[in-house]
Amino acid sequence: MTLELVTQNKIAGGWHKQYTHVAKTLGGCNMRFAIYLPPQASSSHPVPVVYWLSGLTCTDENFMQKAGALKMAAELGIAIVAPDTSPRGEGVPDDENGSYDFGLGAGFYLNATQAPWNQHYHMYDYIVDELPALIEATFPVSSQRAIAGHSMGGHGALTIAFKNAERYSSVSAFSPICNPMNCPWGQKAFSNYLGNDRTKWEAYDASVLFANAESAVPVLVDQGEADQYLAEQLKPETLEAAAKRGGHTLTLNRHEGYDHSYYFISSFIDEHLRFHAQFFKGL
Repeated sequence: MTLELVTQNKIAGGWHKQYTHVAKTLGGCNMRFAIYLPPQASSSHPVPVVYWLSGLTCTDENFMQKAGALKMAAELGIAIVAPDTSPRGEGVPDDENGSYDFGLGAGFYLNATQAPWNQHYHMYDYIVDELPALIEATFPVSSQRAIAGHSMGGHGALTIAFKNAERYSSVSAFSPICNPMNCPWGQKAFSNYLGNDRTKWEAYDASVLFANAESAVPVLVDQGEADQYLAEQLKPETLEAAAKRGGHTLTLNRHEGYDHSYYFISSFIDEHLRFHAQFFKGL
């Protein structure tokens, strides 16, 4: 699989690089991702990876440029991989009204089953299988993985971790969409990508999956109390209730005054990286 280097910048002793490649799981789209390799990374010292999933309208650039995570990643010896949030390119369908919450930039980290979305919108397979296989075959990283994200990406991180506990050592999220079956963002996306059978939606709802999981990886969630989407879209109380029903441990921190932005993420990203580091062997 051919990778094309787009940009590279040295930072905190390591390297931030952007690449493009043809993604088979996404119907042959030319996808871009970013990777940060800390200074410790080498062929003789492969490092663990945190996969970061971003929110609506974002690309691989938002987290890497705004979160301020790379100095701590360098200190801890952790690589970070940030994929795009949806398939891209000529022929990839988009919302006909140009909405920000569906179509391009809004893949919701699922495998679409409904036409015309089902040809390219298989972000679940891309994140779980194709991208990690590419990363681990190409870069000095180990098979130790954690996953994290924000908003739509928080939804993606939680659902992927709950469905694949054997693949990830931990999961964290900022302001995640916790119960997409019962919020406007999720209902719009799921009805279009998955059809109107709500039982099919349960496979991508973090609260449903958490309540029914036999076991779960360690979970950290941070939520701003001044988040403009808190009550209507995010619903963290549903994740708390799911943890109780499933008998799982959930650390959910609520922060007075913080909103939905990267100002919030940058305030607590170090704690999230330290959280993941404690579950990586050899750090």
